[in-house]
Amino acid sequence: MSTTNHVGLNAHLLVAQAGYRSAGINGYIYNLLATLPDADPALAYTVFTGQHAYPPDHARLVVRRSAWRTERPVRRILWEQAVQPAALRQTRPDLLHALAFVSPLINWIPTVVTVYDLSFMHYPELLPAARRLYLRTLTRWSCQRARRVIAISQSTAADLVTTFGLPAHKIDVAVPGVGAQFHPLPPAEVEAFRQRQGLPERFLLFLGTLEPRKNLPVLLRAYAGLPVQDRQAVHLVLGGGKGWMYDDIFRTIETHHLGDTVHLPGYVPADDLPLWYNAAEAFVYPSIFEGFGLPVVEAMACGTPVLVSDVSSLPEAAGDTGYRLPPENDQSWTEALAHVIHDAEWRQVASIRARERAAQFTWSNTAACTVASYRHALGLIQEKN
Repeated sequence: MSTTNHVGLNAHLLVAQAGYRSAGINGYIYNLLATLPDADPALAYTVFTGQHAYPPDHARLVVRRSAWRTERPVRRILWEQAVQPAALRQTRPDLLHALAFVSPLINWIPTVVTVYDLSFMHYPELLPAARRLYLRTLTRWSCQRARRVIAISQSTAADLVTTFGLPAHKIDVAVPGVGAQFHPLPPAEVEAFRQRQGLPERFLLFLGTLEPRKNLPVLLRAYAGLPVQDRQAVHLVLGGGKGWMYDDIFRTIETHHLGDTVHLPGYVPADDLPLWYNAAEAFVYPSIFEGFGLPVVEAMACGTPVLVSDVSSLPEAAGDTGYRLPPENDQSWTEALAHVIHDAEWRQVASIRARERAAQFTWSNTAACTVASYRHALGLIQEKN
């Protein structure tokens, strides 16, 4: 690739707190930026961020911070649409990578757009009306005008074809990697963590926002279907902050009298995630819609067997390493939970297979797929129709 190729990246969704590397969009952007320069040393990069964001410290990433804070959606949108065109005129990149859904309306530079999921299309109630309208309108327009569109899973790619009518040959897939911090930890360290948290010896773990699309009432009813001695022996932990319409979760716990064996620790700090995964007997993720389902891969990298819904992107994440179950079938989940609880040999085999599959998800692969998309957008690779 020629040294004249210069890529600008809109990274305004990076968080403004040093040391905070959450999952989700921020984590994807941060880890991609950390590995992108080494994927093709011939490329030059300018990264546009908010005033107090903390992108990776890399000699080949030139960072241009905005003159004001852009954490709030209105301020970020104002920067994207009013200020970004002027910044692009000054830096004159050959290609603009919009790292989160939307490119500027006033723009003469070829673009690549990354789309994580289309939840704002399928679950519009998740967002305020104005922001929802912005994303629904501008994401479609940005994708239609872009040279290439990057999806973070085959599931999202298929959704872009179905929902936005994009041609499949225009879409590239760059799945997330899993961080090096996710790996099996020494038993003594895990046991000390378990005692600090007041956790039982054996428990099943869910991590994620408490919201309808996580499908937690099905998991709770399935867990309630276990014999009482199984529930007493193996508890259920639902870790994560409250999202929206979570009352049904608490009603289900109360209706089935699960208060003694279901734990709700609330928000789990990112630094503690490897310990939670390592301490769990299995990771359960009954969600009905995910852009990729990175927590599943993180758990697998720690050697924790997984049970996931057989929908959306979750089969891509889990592969055939554990259980893939119909998301609305309580009985199927109950039977799978019982098997996991009682079959130690299955857990051992599933743990090994989980680690082997998780090893396939690396940020260097994500960066390589992204650079390949740049090559397509710049006309350096012939597009296949």
